[in-house]
Amino acid sequence: MGAIFSPVTVALLVGAAVFALVMSLRPKRLPRAVEGRLEAFLTREVVYPELPAAEVGEVRGSFLERIVVPAIRRGINALGRIAPSTQAEEVRRKLMVAGRPGNLSPADFMGIQLLLAIAGLALGYLYGRGLGANPRMLLLGPLAGAALGYMLPNFWLSSRMRRRQEAIQRALPDALDMLTICVEAGLAFESALKRVSEQWQGPLSDEFARLVNEMRLGVPRDQALRRFADRCGTPDVASFVAVLIQADRMGTSIGQVLHSQAAQMRTLRRQRAEEKANKAPIKVLVAMLLFIFPALFVVILGPAVPRIVETFSNVTLGGR
Repeated sequence: MGAIFSPVTVALLVGAAVFALVMSLRPKRLPRAVEGRLEAFLTREVVYPELPAAEVGEVRGSFLERIVVPAIRRGINALGRIAPSTQAEEVRRKLMVAGRPGNLSPADFMGIQLLLAIAGLALGYLYGRGLGANPRMLLLGPLAGAALGYMLPNFWLSSRMRRRQEAIQRALPDALDMLTICVEAGLAFESALKRVSEQWQGPLSDEFARLVNEMRLGVPRDQALRRFADRCGTPDVASFVAVLIQADRMGTSIGQVLHSQAAQMRTLRRQRAEEKANKAPIKVLVAMLLFIFPALFVVILGPAVPRIVETFSNVTLGGR
């Protein structure tokens, strides 16, 4: 009877139940929207331009990349579709700000969250069983494992967002200087963006290239600029886009706007550097209190500890 309800059997039954639930709730495949097709067109990688898009996937990649990975991804996507739909928009925004790592969709990300939560639940249960038949551990172990597995993708995505936003924020003043030079040299705004995206490497240049592609595909300039600000997700880019849209509507010279914005962004970057420099002594003090001072105390007071202990022990014995 104990072998029937072993941890491995319970894990297999839970996995089979989850798989059956996913297959039963899986919706029918809907046709892709126009915005989705535009997204795929803007982010695609042209490796074999002489072949149709359908044949590119058949030529490129190994069997693992062409068959196994898409099958696993379809399963994760189907698992993510059972998650609450209210989270999809927030996850989509975070993925967009993070630069669409791994070309993940909101359903893919939520599927990974649920998959890791199920794995954490099973591992927590096995860990609780390994510690004994304590009912508290049998309850807290699976809950802690599921919570940790569910939150790990969020931590990873937040880290990707923060690194990308910092890279865009650091590169923006120099990029605006290059834009100003190109515009004052006689190039149009779109041509200047294209030139900067070709001469620059980083997340900001990628967003410039995508902005140019959207405007060339017929997206209005103000709408393309707003989408550019949403993808970057930084206050500096949002402020720059707002000023640029206002200047475009009022007929102000783009060169003057870019020149003033570049000067303002350089000032902000210098202020941020000064702020970090002012915070450095406090961070160094915390590191000294936690790591350096204890080692100094051990080195300085270590040889005197045996004598202090011996002195106090002699005083205690003499008092008796």
